[in-house]
Amino acid sequence: MERGHPKVSGVLPIGLENATKIMNYIVKSQKEYVCVMQLHCDVSDDELINVINEFNGTIYQRPPVRSSVKRRLRTRVVFKIEELERDGRTVLLRISSEPGTYMRKICHDIGIIIGCGAHMRELRRTRSGIFTESTNLVTLHEVSEALYLWKNCKYEDELRKILIPVEMATCGMPKIVINDHAVSAVAHGASLMAPGIVAYQNFKKGDVVGILTLKGELVAIGQAVVDSNDLKTMEKGKVIKPNRIFIDKNLYPRFWKKHTKQENE
Repeated sequence: MERGHPKVSGVLPIGLENATKIMNYIVKSQKEYVCVMQLHCDVSDDELINVINEFNGTIYQRPPVRSSVKRRLRTRVVFKIEELERDGRTVLLRISSEPGTYMRKICHDIGIIIGCGAHMRELRRTRSGIFTESTNLVTLHEVSEALYLWKNCKYEDELRKILIPVEMATCGMPKIVINDHAVSAVAHGASLMAPGIVAYQNFKKGDVVGILTLKGELVAIGQAVVDSNDLKTMEKGKVIKPNRIFIDKNLYPRFWKKHTKQENE
């Protein structure tokens, strides 16, 4: 038996203007939740913990009836699930999982295994990728006040406290630093070539990689076409194929010449 809508709160990163391009990567990052589960009968501590532990690792899950996706059976990975507190039939859980995992369905399924049912009463997202409750978490009321002060009083200090540079969103991915000569070409959509690389973190072929300037500005995010180990011997060739461009095309001067379409692919 599933109950009505539970109380939901917590971390929700929001992108503005150009930063909206990176939100797709944040949405697909690892999540952590704290939820209140209500059991429908009395259960011993040992039995409850044993059932909860069954949800560690890869689980099968069908989205609940009230969801925005098709109700197809799928697998999701629960990295960690643990009981934090318990007061009779009320249980506080902390769950770390991959995106797209429904916490209310986990609570519902725990109740099915126990045999008497359970539902989720409250849910709080405590982490979304690299963003946590300690990462400049603010309320919508605070955002509204800061926006009012900026628009009507030309006071931007409160707004600056809320806004976070888009570069921070790349903390969870490997990065490459490029020289100034390569910035404009990548900004115009060209692939990043080996000669333009100044420094890099380890990555594998197919990984999503952030491309930064020497000043730490985010140029683009793209997919690696080689392993970082290959860079030790590469003198030329394509390294990253950009998917999203963040820097202004005209911010850095052009040092590149026009190539044919065949040469750039």
